[in-house]
Amino acid sequence: MDTIQQFEHVMGICRNLFEKKLKDYGASWRIMRPQSITDQLYIKANRIRTLEVKANSRIDEGIKPEFMAIVNYGVIGLIQLELGFSDKTDVRNEEALTLYDKHVNAAKELMYAKNHDYDEAWRNMRISSYTDLILTKIYRTKQIENNEGQTLVSEGIDANYMDMINYALFALIKLEYEKK
Repeated sequence: MDTIQQFEHVMGICRNLFEKKLKDYGASWRIMRPQSITDQLYIKANRIRTLEVKANSRIDEGIKPEFMAIVNYGVIGLIQLELGFSDKTDVRNEEALTLYDKHVNAAKELMYAKNHDYDEAWRNMRISSYTDLILTKIYRTKQIENNEGQTLVSEGIDANYMDMINYALFALIKLEYEKK
């Protein structure tokens, strides 16, 4: 399988989980402000790092579900940046999936462009490096949020969310295919 097929496969797994959670909870995440989404991303990335450092856990889930959560919360973050947060669940499941696909496609196009320019360097990286890069992006995002979204020369919150999505997808590809 090539990168595009692998990306589509792991992205499909994440989307399937997102769709199932939509059926369970609806778009309850619509009430989350972007800062809360960034904090949720932090919780997931920090758990991955803790598991990588400790090499054992009391909850037997592993890091794969956490990377999937980073993908899905990253997409939720992009949706919230586009729509703004709401005081109620104001998006139907079908609309949420359409928005999900729109933002995944934008992240995918970014990944394909960067992947071309960097010549698939991500394949030679360690999964722990993706974790550290995601955490770095989270801290950058928190700083931008503290600066009320203003940057002087840096990319905005949306670009950081897209990078987090793509780093998490790289990790999922490695976790899914490295053993095969």
